[in-house]
Amino acid sequence: MPKKKTRKIEARRSAIHGNGVFATEAIAKGERIIRYKGFLRSHADVDNEYGDQEEDGHTFLFTLNDEYVIDANIEGNVARWINHSCDPNCEAVVEEDAKDRRHKDKVFIEALRDIAQGEELTYNYGITLAERHTPALKKLWGCRCGAKNCTGTMLQPKR
Repeated sequence: MPKKKTRKIEARRSAIHGNGVFATEAIAKGERIIRYKGFLRSHADVDNEYGDQEEDGHTFLFTLNDEYVIDANIEGNVARWINHSCDPNCEAVVEEDAKDRRHKDKVFIEALRDIAQGEELTYNYGITLAERHTPALKKLWGCRCGAKNCTGTMLQPKR
């Protein structure tokens, strides 16, 4: 019987924020590390579920496409603990279904560069908000990545 492939990552406490995901062995640039999993929901369903909750700058919601959101609060895996960074070593890559079935699209976390054993995995969350980025919102979505180029917020600049 073939040996089951073991994951090269584990969740533990992070200096950036709460829990984080760390490499348990070296990961090569370009390597697909993990699929971001969770319950697939419509944007309207997510708005109904979470719309009235007070924002706290913490989310396990990942916009998959114009129709769906991955809710890692439900059926989520360890990928939900990967923290944001302004200088990330990973990126989130959406793999669209070949037959354009939007509910079959997937998100994978891939290495942007070689990652050493023990290093925390991070990606840029790319959070965009329609409303004006007030100082209060920037603080709410504050970044604690510690990178030299840290913007201080997980919110992406308005174009």
